[in-house]
Amino acid sequence: MQSIVNKITELEKISQQLEVPEKERASLIKKAGDYTSQFITNLEHIKSFKEEKNASTLLAIKNKKSSMEHLIQLYQTEVVEKGIVAASGGHLGYIPSGGIFMSAIADFIAAATNPYVGSFYASPGAATIENEVLNWLKKIFSFPQSAVGNLASGGSISTLIALTAARDKHQIKNDKITKSVVYMSEQVHHSTQKALRIIGLEDVIIRYVPLDENHRIKVTDLEKLVVQDKQDGLNPFLIVASAGTTDTGAIDPLNELAAITSKHKLWFHIDAAYGGFFILTSKKNLFKGIEKADSLVVDPHKGMFLPYGLGAVLIKDKEAVLHSNQYLANYMQDAQIDDITHSPANVSPELSKHFRGLRLWMPLQVYGIEPFIACLEEKLLLILYFREKLVEMGFEVGPSPDLSVSYFWYPFETNRDQKNKQLMQAIHDDGSVFLSSSIINKRFVIRIAILSFRTKLSTIDKALNMIASCLKKYL
Repeated sequence: MQSIVNKITELEKISQQLEVPEKERASLIKKAGDYTSQFITNLEHIKSFKEEKNASTLLAIKNKKSSMEHLIQLYQTEVVEKGIVAASGGHLGYIPSGGIFMSAIADFIAAATNPYVGSFYASPGAATIENEVLNWLKKIFSFPQSAVGNLASGGSISTLIALTAARDKHQIKNDKITKSVVYMSEQVHHSTQKALRIIGLEDVIIRYVPLDENHRIKVTDLEKLVVQDKQDGLNPFLIVASAGTTDTGAIDPLNELAAITSKHKLWFHIDAAYGGFFILTSKKNLFKGIEKADSLVVDPHKGMFLPYGLGAVLIKDKEAVLHSNQYLANYMQDAQIDDITHSPANVSPELSKHFRGLRLWMPLQVYGIEPFIACLEEKLLLILYFREKLVEMGFEVGPSPDLSVSYFWYPFETNRDQKNKQLMQAIHDDGSVFLSSSIINKRFVIRIAILSFRTKLSTIDKALNMIASCLKKYL
């Protein structure tokens, strides 16, 4: 027995390194705080994009001890200064996240205190915060309080949860799979097709519904497809609509689509990951019908400007969600409560989950909702300003956007697509701000997505100056 005690004592001396003393904790917090403060201060002065095609060899794990100072410097040169600076207001390419500082503080507190949030029994306070965030979302989107929800890592997992519930509600399994039909826009986010594959529905029939000139689903064409499929002995069961597509920011006619889903008894899923929070703005009328969805996905790490890693899903059919996710293991019997939906693990594939709710709950408690709404309204005006300035420069632009995403191209007399690709590469090489490209109506276009809370009028002017400078090379 003494030999065991001696060995434990020896191991304890080594393992104790993981418990940082108070004085050292204060030093580490100061170093991290100084670095992040300097990073944020310098954001507007650095380029938003630097293309890097090779993985850094300096980031390999070699079991060699390093100082905090060295690791911070390594992080700066090998992570921050390569690729997209996602925290920058100059991230105007893909749908940007924000990264408000209060959420970073909340994440630090959540990680340090480390509550287990999958079960109400284990941390009723943390689970309640997550559920209160979901209740807040239900109010915004006029969902009933009886709806269930979950805070996930983003839109992809949220979509997975929603479509699994749709599958189980409509019992899409076995031979029924190949006869079942899903309807969507060709501009739907690819997480939809990905989720269908993951949940075993790769062999369903997917109908891409024709779009109008504003890239919205044509309601009449959709209903014709549903009626024809029923006549042909198929099983229509799911319509996926978008409240802000990634490519163009288009919002499908939600209220009209809801009428079709109700009439034909289909599951109505809305992807509002990007655009959902614009319901708080002057664009609220475009979201009429969103409250009629059976399931809704929205990303606070987009429209609420949080750091990456917080998506949300709301679903009205509680039983369908529980059928997919709730399971009782013997060792979990102490954790059961009367309302099992209060435990996030019962409505999600995740059993172990990060305490994500604090990163939204805390900023809302500190700031209220008004600054968030002001940011969203600001983005709506910035996209209009950007488009008008582009037209003055001789560019052509896509249709008037529903939200804060738009696309454009320069009307070169010859080789339009090729020259716009070259212009895009010149913009990437410059890197002052980051834009992206897409293929719309089979033509190459350049995209801008304005959503970061740090994107201001001066940022858009910087983007316009960069574009003008790059364009000169091809005129």
